[in-house]
Order: sequence, then structure tokens, then C-alpha cells
Amino acid sequence: MLKSNTWQPTASLEILQLRANILAKIRSFFAVRDILEVETPLLGQTSIPDPNIHSITANTNFYLQTSPEFAMKRLLAAYKTSIYQICKAFRSEESGRLHNPEFTMLEWYRVGFDHHKLMDEMDDLLKEILNCSSAERLRYEAAFLKYLEINPHKASLAELKNCALSNGLEASTDLLADSNRDTWLNALLCHFIEPNLGKKSPTFIYDYPASQAALSRIENNVASRFEVYIEGLEIANGFHELKDAKEQRQRFENDLKKREKLGLPILPVDENFLTALEHGLPDCAGVALGVDRLIMVTTKNKTLKTVLSFLTY
Repeated sequence: MLKSNTWQPTASLEILQLRANILAKIRSFFAVRDILEVETPLLGQTSIPDPNIHSITANTNFYLQTSPEFAMKRLLAAYKTSIYQICKAFRSEESGRLHNPEFTMLEWYRVGFDHHKLMDEMDDLLKEILNCSSAERLRYEAAFLKYLEINPHKASLAELKNCALSNGLEASTDLLADSNRDTWLNALLCHFIEPNLGKKSPTFIYDYPASQAALSRIENNVASRFEVYIEGLEIANGFHELKDAKEQRQRFENDLKKREKLGLPILPVDENFLTALEHGLPDCAGVALGVDRLIMVTTKNKTLKTVLSFLTY
């Protein structure tokens, strides 16, 4: 039998009122800029193949979408106009202080922007919502040099491991056996760099290693993408979007090989998305922002449950 108080909301009325106000400010921000609000399906016949993102199956035919990205890019290819969306997204992740399987995402795409111009616009949005000062901007390489005195692009796997262990990382047996440089770069970033970011104002980390490009372009041997941190917490991830359908298909195939090696489900490739790229995606930049996390840092709360009406679990 459930406890008598488990039916109650996890967020206070005051927080829900603040949440509504922030959502209204976001919509006003885009309305002033004449950016179209759109809606795309939450159910799809496939999902993103990234082995680090785990989808939730709705039934044997559909997946709950981890992001509206593919559908929004199909709209971009068709209509060549800047768009945004506030929607629910779903990921099969461990539930806890910073994760809930169902969450609210703000995603927007700006035609004619690169990731630097989109960082400018993200900065404007954060200043309006948080009443904060302009964001700090650090290249990925500069962040590693500043906090760990190691060059992430040139360091060998052995040097990355030594840096992590000498700084006190308690590595699991699986991690110690992992020979992927990106795994160790992510461990260094997560444990020793992220906690320092976004303390006085938001921090943008940009120009990631090419091996971490995801759906962004690779220019000058780095991925044209950025992440945004506030109080040590990642809240957004943005790209100068890849337009090349052949390159995108190859990245999907590489992701599927990684999934197979890890024993993860093999997802069908989203052919509608790739066909849209072949039709022609306009030059654009896009970013996804976790609304729940943004509200959490705005209210200076430490857990997501304080800003959600109800937890999924």
C-alpha cells in the first residue's frame, strides 16, 4: 500500500508559478525575434543511435523521442525558417537528483547562425531569465589547460589516465580497462572541470574534440559545438549543424557499430531525417536546453523533484 502522502505534488505552488512565468518569458523572448514555435511528434519509429543516449520504447513499433531534433530539422529542410519548441523528451537514465526519465526541453534552430552567434543569443536568453552577467567563454582546450594543465587534443591515453588518477579519481575496474580517449576526457571533464564552471556567471565551453562532434560540423579539426554550465551543472548543448547527409549516415553507422559492441539495441536509421538532409538543410545552428535544470538553478534548488509537479518514478 502507498503511503498516504505520495499523491501530493513534489513542487510547491510558488515554484510552479515561477515555472509558468519562466516559460512565458521564454516564449516572449522568441516572439520578439519572430521565431516560429512548432510542435513535432513525441513518438517515432526510431530514435537517435548515439550509444550514450538510451531511448524508451513505447511498444514494439515506437520509441518515445529523446529529442525533437530529427523532426525539427525536417521542418528546417522544408521551410528554411528559424524555429523553436518546448516539449517533453524521454531518456532511459538512472533517476536521481539531476535526472528524470521524462523532462522538459527547449530546442531552437537559427537559420544563418553558427555556434558563436547562437552562443550570443543563448547568453541573451540566460541574462533575461536569470538576471545574470554575460557568460564566460572557454575553449575546451583552454578549460583543460586551466584546471588540469593538460592538452586534451594532444595528450596520450596514458597521460589522460595518469592525470585522472594523480588528481584522485577513484576509477572503477571497467574504467581502468577502457581504452577510449573520449571516456577518459569525459571523466576528467566531469570530475575536475565541470564543478568549477558557471560560478559567477554561466560558462560556455566550445570547440570540442572532433571525436565528440555528434551532429555538429567539424571545422579546423574541432567540433563546432558548445555546452553551457551554471553552478557546475550542464544545462544546454549546441551545434553548428552538420548538413552533409553522407557524413551523417556514416556517423550513424559508426554509432550502430558502437552499440553492437556494447550489447545495446540496434535502432533503424531515420531515413526521413537523412532524406531531409539530402533535400537541403539551411546553414543553421541549434541548441537544446534542459528547462527543468534551468528552473532548478534559478530557484537555487539542489534536486529536480523540487521543480517538477510529480516525479515519473
